[in-house]
Amino acid sequence: MEPHKIGEFEELVLLTVGILHSNAYGISIKDEIEERLDRQVSVGALQITLRRLEKKGLLKSSLGESSEARRGRPKLYFTITPYGKRAIEYTRQTRNELWNALPELVLNL
Repeated sequence: MEPHKIGEFEELVLLTVGILHSNAYGISIKDEIEERLDRQVSVGALQITLRRLEKKGLLKSSLGESSEARRGRPKLYFTITPYGKRAIEYTRQTRNELWNALPELVLNL
């Protein structure tokens, strides 16, 4: 199966889920992206992207334990699937090939 081609924000979300590993849930993902990249992320855009990546088979979700602080609702944790790993590896390879093809002249501008 050919890896899904992913957009920039999808790539950032997948990489961040990998960075957070077992602690990847909505707010932790949002906070990590904002802190590392100094980039604002809306909760809505993130939730839509997480669901889209899950639907594509690049992420899977699982329910954590509920807490009183969350009014009994469990956190929804995300992990990268093997297919998601292939997608980010494909993206990295593609970007590296393009970077390697840049002439020195362009890099020295």
